[in-house]
Amino acid sequence: MTTWKLTFACKRAEADLFTGDVPALADFDPPPVLMTSEPDESRPDDWQLDVYTEEHPPQALIEVVSALLPSAKGAHTLVALEDEDWVTLSQAGLDPVEAGRFFVHTAADADALPPGRIGLQIEAGLAFGTGQHATTTGCLLTLDALDFTPENALDLGTGTAILALAVVKAWPTARVTASDIDPIAIKVSRENTEVNMVNIGEAAGEIALYVADGLEDAALAARGPFDLVVANILAGPLIEMAPSVSAALAPGGTLVLAGLLAGQAEAVEAAYRVCGVTPVSRTVIGAWPTLRLLKA
Repeated sequence: MTTWKLTFACKRAEADLFTGDVPALADFDPPPVLMTSEPDESRPDDWQLDVYTEEHPPQALIEVVSALLPSAKGAHTLVALEDEDWVTLSQAGLDPVEAGRFFVHTAADADALPPGRIGLQIEAGLAFGTGQHATTTGCLLTLDALDFTPENALDLGTGTAILALAVVKAWPTARVTASDIDPIAIKVSRENTEVNMVNIGEAAGEIALYVADGLEDAALAARGPFDLVVANILAGPLIEMAPSVSAALAPGGTLVLAGLLAGQAEAVEAAYRVCGVTPVSRTVIGAWPTLRLLKA
């Protein structure tokens, strides 16, 4: 079977349009599979969109995608992946990531887990968060440095559930919730949870998975208040959700925020400071800060 791969260079804000449902692509049958990535972390605004199709992509699809990526000006590449699995190809070259006590790896490196480390097996796929990006690494390092044992934690915008898995594996008595607006992300999270031999459920030591649009979702909010909230999203949504996230955080609770650029940290911190959540520290990797905050 031949899989076709369309690649567009784009800007980060444009790539964000493809991380959830894309109504403009809903009429294509079969639907294309979309993957966004940051080829060079030293250039955080320059991203890439890969569009995978089972058949030769029609001109209409190219035109629709091009219209959503004005910076690309229609420029793209098209290659045929003969008899090869594109997910496997996307995993090629993904070296394990060591972040404090955490060791993030794919199945290919499952036997390379160093003694005393917490293994997190995450495959490259249809959701954000393989551990390769500086924002995920920053969150893992911040979690590793926590000086308390979480009892009720939330991974907001979970992607692949990597941070939820890190919490439940580091603190097996924790009650962990993972949510995402994207149903595909929750499907991937379910698969990763099972691969990592963690139970899906509501009890301590398990991960409860929710498709939810932020903490406005009543079922998700009912799981709170949380003594630990981790959100690796984007600066805009983090600022917009500051009141609801802060309200869901228990007094004395810790908040870990990432997905923002260095120049956006002050604005994000200010939004939460107004809500009674005070900045405590930053972990900075390249252009990507991870913020730790504390609710009074």
